[in-house]
Amino acid sequence: MNALRVAVFGVTGRMGHCLVRAIAESPEFRLVGALAAPGVPELGRDAGEAVGLGRRFDVPVVADRSAAVAGAEVVVDFTLAAAMPANLEACVAHGCGLVLGTTGLEPPHHAALDAAAARIPLIQAANTSLGVNLLAKLVRQAAAALPPGYDIEIVEAHHRHKVDAPSGTALKLGESAAAGRGGTLAELSAGVRGREPGARAEGGIGFAVVRGGDIVGDHTVIYAGPGERIELAHRAHDRMTFAWGALRAARWLAGRKPGRYTMDNVLGLA
Repeated sequence: MNALRVAVFGVTGRMGHCLVRAIAESPEFRLVGALAAPGVPELGRDAGEAVGLGRRFDVPVVADRSAAVAGAEVVVDFTLAAAMPANLEACVAHGCGLVLGTTGLEPPHHAALDAAAARIPLIQAANTSLGVNLLAKLVRQAAAALPPGYDIEIVEAHHRHKVDAPSGTALKLGESAAAGRGGTLAELSAGVRGREPGARAEGGIGFAVVRGGDIVGDHTVIYAGPGERIELAHRAHDRMTFAWGALRAARWLAGRKPGRYTMDNVLGLA
């Protein structure tokens, strides 16, 4: 199997570091591009040295999207939502597939992804962990099986630096629960616990958010019914799990026809 040529966007971030390390550990992938924000001190350095690997890829860290994507079959992007439109444009211009792990996307971002999917294959995932995506399936099944008298609460915890809340993963789990109940999250969301006083209404899907320390990512979906409680949970111990999941998605995406795919497609769950 030929090594898949991958460019990493956001190479100086937490997930960028993990992705470069994961690529270095596997002969299935070859780093060919490394994008960072203008002005960061790592610009011009070799990507391997920039992330502290102590080895070279002969791939410099650049701020030029066109230079970073040149030669890549798939881009893996974990940058900020504000950078997504320009990153997406670069992928489309070069006919390069995209695995997008950026969270906090708004409807205009999704509209841009839908338009780009007519020209390139892409996956947008709130979470690239294989376990989380399996959890979402189980959440939907449980919500479909249990009556509305079982209250659904999604509790998520992340490190102190995470900006969006609830997390993209928590919202994905909420969407799965809502689909299991035959509705949408917009219809069934009970909001974030504590923002609005008063007792909860039956059938709503609530959220609770914790931010602190260096928590990588914990998600628990609670089904609280009369006389019993069911909990489905996922704990991420290392960000490398997201990197390996993203690379598995990149390998699956390579060579696909244009379209918007999901991690369910990658896992054979769709």
